[in-house]
Amino acid sequence: MSHSAASNASRRGIGVALLVAVTFFMENLDATIIATALPQMARDFAQNPVNLNIGISAYLLAVAVFIPLSGWVAERFGARLVFAGAIGLFTLASWLCGLAPNLETFVAARVLQGIAGALMVPVGRMVVLRTTEKQDLVKMLAVITWPGLVAPVLGPPIGGLIVTHWSWPWIFYLNIPLGVLAMAAAWWLIPVGRCSDVRPFDLRGFVLLASACAAWLIGLETLGSMGAGTLLSGAALVTLGGLLTWLAWRHCLGHPAPLLPMAVLAIGTFRASIIGGTLFRLSISALPFLIPLLLQVGLGLSPVDAGLLVLAIFAGNLAMKPFTTGLMRRYGFRRVLLCNGVIGVASILACLSLQQGMAWYWMALVLFVGGLSRSMQFTAYNAVGFAEVPKPLMAEASTLFSMFFQLAMALGVAVVALLLRLSMLLRGAEGSMSVTDFHWALLGVALIAGIALVDTARLPGNAGAEVLRT
Repeated sequence: MSHSAASNASRRGIGVALLVAVTFFMENLDATIIATALPQMARDFAQNPVNLNIGISAYLLAVAVFIPLSGWVAERFGARLVFAGAIGLFTLASWLCGLAPNLETFVAARVLQGIAGALMVPVGRMVVLRTTEKQDLVKMLAVITWPGLVAPVLGPPIGGLIVTHWSWPWIFYLNIPLGVLAMAAAWWLIPVGRCSDVRPFDLRGFVLLASACAAWLIGLETLGSMGAGTLLSGAALVTLGGLLTWLAWRHCLGHPAPLLPMAVLAIGTFRASIIGGTLFRLSISALPFLIPLLLQVGLGLSPVDAGLLVLAIFAGNLAMKPFTTGLMRRYGFRRVLLCNGVIGVASILACLSLQQGMAWYWMALVLFVGGLSRSMQFTAYNAVGFAEVPKPLMAEASTLFSMFFQLAMALGVAVVALLLRLSMLLRGAEGSMSVTDFHWALLGVALIAGIALVDTARLPGNAGAEVLRT
């Protein structure tokens, strides 16, 4: 390949990565942005604000359930058509959300939006992985993964600003110009092509995987809902989720052409990103929910002050981004994941020191350092996962990775709610939360992040070295 052709290919690759980053940001932002708009939406729909939580849950559930389809659909119809079509469907669903006259219509539009998101991001990531050379993989994955950290932190304050100065439908209307531009860019940047040997559709595998995802998500949310009489039903759903997961695993191992091939899990670096990485992402996704609650309910700060302090996490995420690739190339994946992972656990435990009357800049510093560490760990786990995956297996790896990624991000809030509830039950105080409850939840989240490091410690010292070569 000539220097000019290589340069054009590199620019096109960067363009595709930026495009996928935009769609990833849209998908993750819409998972959290309506949180601060729920009271206004409840008034318009003549509903109790608590009932509006189904708008968040329905979206996350639809994403988790339909992600297993993304790899097969991309093989069957071609990545460009599926990716551009998913962006178009997401944009249409956003418009329908803004027009919704009642809760039922809104939930239906959110489900449609979630289905589009389930196809949009995994297929976009697959295109990046297939078209990126190994030596550029870390840089490209750093580009497409930052929205997973940024969007959950920015969602509530952006939603609050829109609701304060406009009205809640504009939360969804803002997706329309972004979606139209992204759809046009996808059609221009992504090459035409489809798999010549498409696997037959594995209906049983889809039903088992989708049912397992739904049971886990609904079960953990039910357990953490703080409602009376939900303990038994939540436990039953979690148990069912475990059984369905086992059945889906056995099916995928024994089926000649499963919807979700498990052969890629034989690659040690990918397996570490799935097991340890999922536990880490679960703990990370819990913090944007837990920290604002701690600051407001536990420490008595106003919503505005709490929101400004939480932006320190976002500042840490951004501040670390220019250094992630250089640090990974200098020290290697294993050392970065272990050392930075310990710092990440320590930064979660440092939140136990937050207390009433503490100077705002000390609280901001604790959150900023946590943002630095989590940004590095997030990028390192995502990069090491695909470091040793051969290109023919990238579609399967991307689908499997996306499913676990989305489940971890969705289950983080449910796990925190469950930890808070358990602490309240042990105290015998079902009605109100105290600082003690938040401390126990923080300890639980730190323990989950610490367990993630056990699998990482088994990686060889030169894990993923091929993608770290300059």
